[in-house]
Amino acid sequence: MAKIQVKDTEVTIIVYDEMDYISLTDMVRNIENGLALIEKWLRNKNTIEFLGIWEEMYNPDFNSPEFEGIKNEAGLNRFIMSVKQWVEKTNSKGIIAKAGRYGGTFAHKDIAFEFASWVSPQFKLYLLKEFQRLKEQEQQLTGWSAKRELSKINYHIHTDAIKQKLIPRELTYEQIAIIYANEADVLNMALFGLTAKQWRDENPALTGNIRDYASINELICLSNIENINAVFINEGLLQNVRLQKLNQIAIQQMLILEEFGNRKLLK
Repeated sequence: MAKIQVKDTEVTIIVYDEMDYISLTDMVRNIENGLALIEKWLRNKNTIEFLGIWEEMYNPDFNSPEFEGIKNEAGLNRFIMSVKQWVEKTNSKGIIAKAGRYGGTFAHKDIAFEFASWVSPQFKLYLLKEFQRLKEQEQQLTGWSAKRELSKINYHIHTDAIKQKLIPRELTYEQIAIIYANEADVLNMALFGLTAKQWRDENPALTGNIRDYASINELICLSNIENINAVFINEGLLQNVRLQKLNQIAIQQMLILEEFGNRKLLK
C-alpha cells in the first residue's frame, strides 16, 4: 500500500492481482456528499459502457450477459447501481470494494483516472502527476535493490576465488572467516576508503553494514571490482598490489558513473 498527496487530498494506492488500484473513496473524501458521487458516476450510461469495455478486454471471467442487461437499463430514471451490485452481478475486476481500516472503493488505475476526469479534470492532472512520481520512485528503489543483489551474487565469485587461492586446507572456521573479512575490507578500502569496523565505529547508530548504505553507483562499482579482484587473486597478485589497482579502478569508474548520472539529470 502507498499513499500520494494530490493537492489537499491523500489518496491510497494498493496492489491487487499484481496491478495498481487507486481509492475512489479517497478521491472524493474532501468533497461534500462525495461518496454519493461514486454511485452517481456508476449510474451514467457512458460509465457503464466504459467499464464493460474494460472488463471484456482484461477480465476473462466477466459476466457479459448480465452486463448487457445493465447497459440496457443504464440512463433510465429508475436505474440504480451501487459498487456492490456492479461487482456481484458482473464479477468485475476493474472495481473492487475492500473492508477494514483502509477499506473503500478501489479501481484499476485506468478506471480511476476516468473517474477523476468525471469528478474534476484538474484533479485528474494532479493525480496523474503524483502517480507518475510514485512509479519513478519505485523504479529507483527497485534498481537499488537489484544492484544490491547483484553485488551479493558477485561476492560469491569473489569468495570462491579466495577459497581456492588464499585459504589453506587446515585452517579453522574462525581463521577462514578472518580471511574472508580481510578480503572484504580490501574492497571496502578500495571503494569507500575505510574498513567495515571503521565504518561501524563512525556510525554506531546505524544498523547493517557499509554496503547497505551505498548508492546505486557505488554498488555498480563494487560489483565490478569484486569480479576484478577475483581475477587478480587467481593470477596470484599480492593483496597490497590488488588494493592499489582496485582503488585506481574504483576512482575511474565512479567518475564515469557520476558523470553519466549528471548527464541524465540534465536531460
